Amino acid sequence: MPPADVFQENQTVHAAREQHYAGRHRIIAWLRVVAFGLSAFGVYYLFSLGQLQAAFGLVFVAYLVFLLLVRWHNNVGYWREHHRLLGELNRDETARLQGKLAAFDPGLRYLEATHPYAADLDVFGAHSLFQLLNRATSRLGRDWLAGWLLAPAPATAVRERQAAVAELVPDLAWQQEWQARARHFPRQEADPRQFTTWLRQPDFFAGKGWLKALLFVLPPLAVTSVVLWLTGNGAAPLLVAVLVLGALNARFQKERGEYFQQSMAMRDALRAYHDQLALFETRTWQAPLLTRLLRGLHASENGAPASQLIGQLSRIAGLFSMRESPAIAVLANNLLLWDFFCMWRLEGWKQRLGGKLDAMLEIGAELEALVSLAGFQFANPSYAVPEISMAALEFTAEGLGHPLIFATERIRNDFSTVGAGQTGVVTGSNMSGKSTFLRSVGLNMVLALAGGAVCADKLRVSPAQVYTAMRTQDNLAESTSSFYAELKRLRLLLELSATGEPVFYLLDEILKGTNSGDRHRGARALVHQLHRRNASGLVSTHDLELADLADELPGAAVNYSFNSTIEGDQILFDYHLTPGVCRSFNASKLMQLMGIDLDNS
Repeated sequence: MPPADVFQENQTVHAAREQHYAGRHRIIAWLRVVAFGLSAFGVYYLFSLGQLQAAFGLVFVAYLVFLLLVRWHNNVGYWREHHRLLGELNRDETARLQGKLAAFDPGLRYLEATHPYAADLDVFGAHSLFQLLNRATSRLGRDWLAGWLLAPAPATAVRERQAAVAELVPDLAWQQEWQARARHFPRQEADPRQFTTWLRQPDFFAGKGWLKALLFVLPPLAVTSVVLWLTGNGAAPLLVAVLVLGALNARFQKERGEYFQQSMAMRDALRAYHDQLALFETRTWQAPLLTRLLRGLHASENGAPASQLIGQLSRIAGLFSMRESPAIAVLANNLLLWDFFCMWRLEGWKQRLGGKLDAMLEIGAELEALVSLAGFQFANPSYAVPEISMAALEFTAEGLGHPLIFATERIRNDFSTVGAGQTGVVTGSNMSGKSTFLRSVGLNMVLALAGGAVCADKLRVSPAQVYTAMRTQDNLAESTSSFYAELKRLRLLLELSATGEPVFYLLDEILKGTNSGDRHRGARALVHQLHRRNASGLVSTHDLELADLADELPGAAVNYSFNSTIEGDQILFDYHLTPGVCRSFNASKLMQLMGIDLDNS
């Protein structure tokens, strides 16, 4: 069944299940109302008959029944929400297939102007590769996926990721269960690394043994003073208790607030990771990367799974939520020292296992990145899993397309280059597809070296650093012209290639900010310089003079072109990469179509 049909069928199934649980949820809500009403009437009736023992017994039974109904109600509510989230996931997948990416996180925080390729290749931003790939919910999971897209992985790491993704891809239900479990907890924007760094700070109770002792002495005394006051034995003990406990709370107000803020910021992320890792731990995995991650989740001293340990921490963090109800918080802190109790619990967890939290969360985040790649691969079964080549700077593709073009008939091209010092010179008219082709090569290379499937029928690619110069712009704040900005960009390319690391460059209409003579001389000199280094790539240009590089560097510089034809007032493009130099240009025709009368010039 095509993925689009699978996602549509899943939406129908989960919508029906959501309605089923919504109906049960309403019925149980009415049962709670009826149970409360009948219990209240029964207790009143027994009290009116003087049957005090029976009345108190009914109160106890009614309380137990009500608790069971609340638990049942919450459980049914969870499954109603769970199927709503699963339906939402499938709607998201349908939107991605249709190229409707505006609603997804663009990942702009990862975009840096000086990055070798991210801005030019639409890795982040509106209508970007990140929006197409990302299925992670947590801040850390998005960071992992972004990191894979920002730096090429070594061949071994790419193959490990490919094997892990291959094991995840067939089980769409498991993938979506993983995602839906996390979506129950939407507040996951806090950076967990700040939380784990904060956990490594000295304990609040360190050197405060007296306060820890008071934590177990004062609350019972305070509760006793309340009982004495209620039974008419004077308010003095209660007044003293409130003053002492209030003074302690005021003295450490700042510390209490910090513990509350840090814990509540991480509560949803911890709950999500608990539910996700519990799902991962229940399955036997075969891929080496997945088995290694599973072993890492059982690395605690007592052998307890990471989900259990993170679950304990999330419950402790959740204890601070009492502060969200001011009236209850005042009562709990001024009678029970609730904040101090929560702080003591948190520090006890930290002393046992706090040092392992970073590793547990990082494993969960890496799994989120793998699930993202698996979801992308499932949704695009025609995409190829690339072969990682050990040849120098190889990029050999059949049926290569642009993954961010969602036309029904995506134009695909074949292209191959192997070895250092190779340059493909791509000539063509305006709008013929030169820039799109360069981005197709770059984006698929980024995908391949992140461990993902690629928009191609076949692809063999060597690990290399992708570098682009395609969208250089002026900067008024820095008094930088677009030409000077491009020169700075090219200088970074030369510095990068001088390190000896393999570099695959994509240069679109370079040096366009100067006259044609200087542009030709500069571009020619740059290609000659790169030819002597461990670098290869593609250069697009309107300058036919640059095609002479094929004669100057025989076997190293190869000409390609995109061509168009003019029929009447129409310019027709085929967007197919063709060997040789372009001989059809359309600038004059385009100007005529825009109303410029060239005959009177």
